[in-house]
Amino acid sequence: MSVYLYNSLSRQKEPLETLTPNQVEIYCCGVTVYDYCHLGHARSYIVWDTIRRYLMWRGYAVHYVQNFTDIDDKILNRARAEQSSMETVAQKYTAAYFEDMARLNILEADEYTYATHTIDGIKRLIHELEQKGYAYPAEGDVYYAVRQFAPYGRLSGRKLDDMQAGASGRVSTVETKKKDPADFALWKAAKPDEPAWESTWGPGRPGWHIECSAMVRDRMGDTIDIHVGGADLVFPHHENEIAQSEAATGKPLARYWMHNGMVNVGGEKMSKSLGNFTTIRQLLDASDGLSPMALRLLVLQAQYRKPIDFTESAIASAQNSWATLETGLLFGHHYGSALGWPDAEDSAFGDPAAMRIEPDSEPVKEFQAAMDDDFNTPGAIAVLFGLAKELERQGNLIVHQSKPDADAAVLQPQWQTLVCLAQILGLETSPDQANSAQANDLDDEQIEALIEQRRQAKQAKNYAAADRIRNELSAQGITLIDKPGGVTDWHRVQ
Repeated sequence: MSVYLYNSLSRQKEPLETLTPNQVEIYCCGVTVYDYCHLGHARSYIVWDTIRRYLMWRGYAVHYVQNFTDIDDKILNRARAEQSSMETVAQKYTAAYFEDMARLNILEADEYTYATHTIDGIKRLIHELEQKGYAYPAEGDVYYAVRQFAPYGRLSGRKLDDMQAGASGRVSTVETKKKDPADFALWKAAKPDEPAWESTWGPGRPGWHIECSAMVRDRMGDTIDIHVGGADLVFPHHENEIAQSEAATGKPLARYWMHNGMVNVGGEKMSKSLGNFTTIRQLLDASDGLSPMALRLLVLQAQYRKPIDFTESAIASAQNSWATLETGLLFGHHYGSALGWPDAEDSAFGDPAAMRIEPDSEPVKEFQAAMDDDFNTPGAIAVLFGLAKELERQGNLIVHQSKPDADAAVLQPQWQTLVCLAQILGLETSPDQANSAQANDLDDEQIEALIEQRRQAKQAKNYAAADRIRNELSAQGITLIDKPGGVTDWHRVQ
């Protein structure tokens, strides 16, 4: 069965047919490095990392390239505010990006490319566009003549005449340089106290859109398989990339365009002006914050093209869900020796690379069917939870009745299947990671007090608070077992 993906360009699902059989060229629009990464970045890069991982599992050789925009008005504004330089700001937030992505278990790209390292390629591309009649100079700037490119608007579905009719009557100094209000800058004339590069149009710096067109071409050629990014990039960024690249080469820039949905916080679009802007590290480092794997799970429980809403209840649910999944993932480490698994003492025990799972088993087939259908991660996660909940049940039987009600030889492939499939989604843990989260051990009295607080919260129908307490205990290795009559037993996971 083929992998089917939704192509934003055709607005329908299509089978993945790559330029070279069994190879995939993917370009991902990266961050503008002027601030810490926020939840929108987390959502986007978790999605593309998961799709990349899945294609690798399906046997594709994936070449994944991601850029950094390291020259931009926002970076220059931050440098002025911090009395710093463009280079210092870019280096600081590039390093922060790598720190945040590592916490979310996002694989590093095969190649990273930087706008400031591609200046020669940018200038070459602008010259080509100028020679072909798609670009024109204006007082040190260079603009793209949008109306020269007949297919403009094909990706976003926008029409130039409609855009012009909806524009305001205000005319800025920049607008007077343009032949058409819809034209956009390829090269910007130097301003005082700003970085600039020499060119035949005078000193200046590149516009945002031309950077990606040049970086794709320099690193990957004229046409790639998949171009990915957030839905907010469809227009104007990706629309303009297509116009630039395809006018220059006469070839499609990408066979498939994929876009992830936006992030809301408490039902409203995340923005600094609304005061609901949250960075990844703020969410993860808060005293009651989400664990990195719970954040990854929260993102993957939503269909990647749909909006996702970060609410208090969604965060609590994600923590609770991760606690269940983590319990299943650790099952072999906790009970493998007791169950007599022959490799339980091997040094590679628990390593997915050393596991061989049955490709024709029902869980694997269901997982693959879901992911082949436009990377349906909610469906794939449902398969994981089916496995994890059964292993959790068997673990409870071992703790309370000294033995499971399933054959030990059956439980081992179930556990290995869970571990391997979860790794494809980037959902991983280990005894060491789990133990580090349990560093602040609670004594029995503290545990009983928290259980009582949880009971009172449930009685008051404050289920979010009750879930937070359960998650706090789970993170410290305390499993709760609710029984009839409001009684809750507990035990420490060894």
